[in-house]
Amino acid sequence: MRLRFTGARIVCPLSGERTGDLFVADGVIADTLDGPAEVIDCNGAVLAPGIVDLGVFAVDRAACRAGGIVRVGLMPDQSPVLDDPGIVQRSALVGKPDLWIHPIAAATRALAGTDLAEMAICASAGARAVGTGRAAIADAGVMHRVLAYARDLGLAVVTHAEDAGLVAGAVATEGETATRLGLPAAPAIAEALAIARDLMLAEDTGGRLHIRQVTTAAGLDLIRAAKRRGVAVTCGITPSHLHLSDIAMSDFRTFAHLSPPLRSEADRLAARAGVADGTIDVLSSGHDPQGPEAKRLPFADAEPGAAGAETLLPLALMLVRDGLLPLDRLFALLALGPARVLGLEAGSLTVGMPADVMLFDDRVAWRIDGGAFVGRAGNTPFDGLPVEGRVLRLWKGGREVR
Repeated sequence: MRLRFTGARIVCPLSGERTGDLFVADGVIADTLDGPAEVIDCNGAVLAPGIVDLGVFAVDRAACRAGGIVRVGLMPDQSPVLDDPGIVQRSALVGKPDLWIHPIAAATRALAGTDLAEMAICASAGARAVGTGRAAIADAGVMHRVLAYARDLGLAVVTHAEDAGLVAGAVATEGETATRLGLPAAPAIAEALAIARDLMLAEDTGGRLHIRQVTTAAGLDLIRAAKRRGVAVTCGITPSHLHLSDIAMSDFRTFAHLSPPLRSEADRLAARAGVADGTIDVLSSGHDPQGPEAKRLPFADAEPGAAGAETLLPLALMLVRDGLLPLDRLFALLALGPARVLGLEAGSLTVGMPADVMLFDDRVAWRIDGGAFVGRAGNTPFDGLPVEGRVLRLWKGGREVR
């Protein structure tokens, strides 16, 4: 299959932005083409790498297609848990060829935080990382062994950064909003405590650590300092913690019940600064769709999580329009950064890379309507928000995803 994209604004996190043609031959990006090819007129739209969404909790192919996502890093919190090589292998195969699923195997059996899982066998079955799931591993000794074992396997450890002793039973961050609403809350320092411990363990073992969501100024400061020391750490965030503060919970709207919970305005601004200065390496959807039965409850009883795959691109483009970063750096966060965490040769439009390509219009205006989502659920805290940016077409390995 040979493709020639013409008339596009081509954005690559490694080579910047240009206008011109892009060539695809036999499923990979090519330098030139010999012979006939299908010509695709992009008509001035943006051609960029397909998104690699690191840390989703559900495989939602329709939502991923709508959001320009071609690969997902699937969290181990599945039913059953991804702690068995057979389950890992089935997960890795189920979405192909349109959506490639890269399982994040459980670091401990059943995600219980006590006994190490069979990480080596799960890696041979297709796992691209190991993870602690929705919660941190409370036992420092177990976490030390996880990091050391994963280091020997060449895998990153994907962690959740909240101290379990502080956040038990909490659904909000301590502060004026939680007090006024009477919600059980935990101090924001719960995140920094977990990060500090795991950074020290990663530094001691030489293991590779990816903190899936860092949402506080204190946590980001710890990561900046660790990176300066040469610790092998990366971190991510979702649009919710960049665009919303805990004020979004003021009407008890359970769509704003997330994990970790929304933070103060000061922490939100610190997170945006972390995007601008390069401290944050990955921007992901945190896709965790919840049905009506899980959300139509009192705030403290509702399940945390939001459907984020379909809105990741337009919410990410808001950062470009706000002047925080250029478009090529945005796709380093959306594609190249997560691919590197997972050890994938993907995430750019350089010659020889898989032709995972997204064509989108960054100027088309629309309003987010969770009720019109094509995915399995529409619980989004951004319902009703005017945005810009729509995916037009999507290719995985040179094959169009329809």
